[in-house]
Amino acid sequence: MSRRVVVTGMGAITPIGNDVETFWEGLKEKKLGIGPISYFDTTDYKVKLAAEVKGFDPKQYMDPKAARRMETFSQFAVAATKEALENAGLDMEKEDPYRVGVAVGSGIGSLQAMERDHKKLLEKGPSRVNPLLVPMMISNMAAGNVAIQFGLKGKCINVVTACATGTHSIGEAFRSIQYGEADVMVAGGTESSITPLGVAGFTALTALSTSEDPAHASRPFDENRDGFVMGEGAGVVVLESLEHAQARGAKILAEVVGYGATCDAYHITSPAEDGSGAARAMTEAMKDAGIQPEDIDYVNAHGTSTHHNDLFETKAIKLALGDHAYKTRINSTKSMIGHLLGAAGGVEFIVCVKSIQDGFIHATAGLEVPGEGCDLDYTMGEGVSTDVRYAISNSLGFGGHNGSLIVKRFE
Repeated sequence: MSRRVVVTGMGAITPIGNDVETFWEGLKEKKLGIGPISYFDTTDYKVKLAAEVKGFDPKQYMDPKAARRMETFSQFAVAATKEALENAGLDMEKEDPYRVGVAVGSGIGSLQAMERDHKKLLEKGPSRVNPLLVPMMISNMAAGNVAIQFGLKGKCINVVTACATGTHSIGEAFRSIQYGEADVMVAGGTESSITPLGVAGFTALTALSTSEDPAHASRPFDENRDGFVMGEGAGVVVLESLEHAQARGAKILAEVVGYGATCDAYHITSPAEDGSGAARAMTEAMKDAGIQPEDIDYVNAHGTSTHHNDLFETKAIKLALGDHAYKTRINSTKSMIGHLLGAAGGVEFIVCVKSIQDGFIHATAGLEVPGEGCDLDYTMGEGVSTDVRYAISNSLGFGGHNGSLIVKRFE
């Protein structure tokens, strides 16, 4: 018999706030985290905008020496985890550390470390490369650093599925608890890739918006959408078996009830044109949860603001939910914070929990005229106060990776 899994803590570092409450209030107010790139000179770049994290000081979350041995993506993960563990009231002194695991993924790891040391290698030779280059660069170090900082000795994994990383990390953590491998899992995603190479690479792929107006750059499902805006940050949650949470008197925020994962096996960047792969992930998640399409109140869409994603994801939602797709509220958090790549699913899962708790679905900012084929209710204009019992969060990654998670109001 698989165990029930609940959410007891959440932490977020985002372009519109460095804690969950500030972030959520920002979404409710349609606050945009998008602006001119400040990390490097964009004179020669077609893309001028990104959604950067603002006012982040790692020393507020860890000792300065530990911070120096971590790249930004790891610092974001540790900071979000600290908030999530405090929010959950989890006292590691009272826990068996081998029953508390980590599933925090990053799509890329540190491009910053790679760029810095590649320059050193070319200019000064191999002997000048930083001895810590490899452990600072590799993508599993977010999970490793989280475990080290908080003494979590259970299963520790790094799922890497590009833009679906955060969703798959939470899904695999959910399975680990259901199956009894852990009682508690710290799960989510983190990313910090707004660098010359990162921006140049996505630009060459024609994936990024070239708009210079922050209000019209990330505009999911809009007829004038022209690519995504690169964001950064981290979203981390504490998942526990229901028994464990109740035994320690934890405040339960929501319940995770379904997880579906598929692959389009179609193309390295484009989703399957009929939306079949993403639809199947949603269908599998509903089957896992033991619910029908009519039960879904809200879909937090992957909604990247690229032409293909938004059209094919709309098809996928219709395939998965049938006629009910037209009665379901949908939105895209990326409309305000851009695309957090490996962290997107972690942050958007938090949005689903907050939507259930507050009975509020935020607007898709920047959406003015829905594009051809985009004919569902994307919460255009203003956010809506409405009862949310079941929410589904979708993520679709390069490589054809699809992930869907279903969160339910705890009853």
